Amino acid sequence: MKEKFELEYTLKTSPKILFNIISTPAGLSEWFADDVNLKGNVFTFFWDGSEQSAERVLFKENKMIRFSWLDEDDPETSWFEFRIDIHELTGDVALVITDFAEEGEKDDGIDLWDSQISELKHMLGT
Repeated sequence: MKEKFELEYTLKTSPKILFNIISTPAGLSEWFADDVNLKGNVFTFFWDGSEQSAERVLFKENKMIRFSWLDEDDPETSWFEFRIDIHELTGDVALVITDFAEEGEKDDGIDLWDSQISELKHMLGT
């Protein structure tokens, strides 16, 4: 059974720039995957010779995007989401990631996201 987890990363960028980076093939290919293709609402992600497709199932301009993996069996646990939060007091922009991991693999999932976000921060120059 998969376990849901949520991670939050504060980034030095504007919500509009961040949204472009998390919701377009060009933006996602800069930090999330080696390459990304889009056909309709289906994003195909390429990593080191492998590929995986996900449908964009939720989308709110400059706020959030949710992808559902097409090769997974359980629609309840086969999605991941990027949400942009702006902290009221500080004005800081945060990227909140919701994902799922198989039992016992949550730490590996967190490490993978930490690595991806490190790429994103490098791309942003922060």
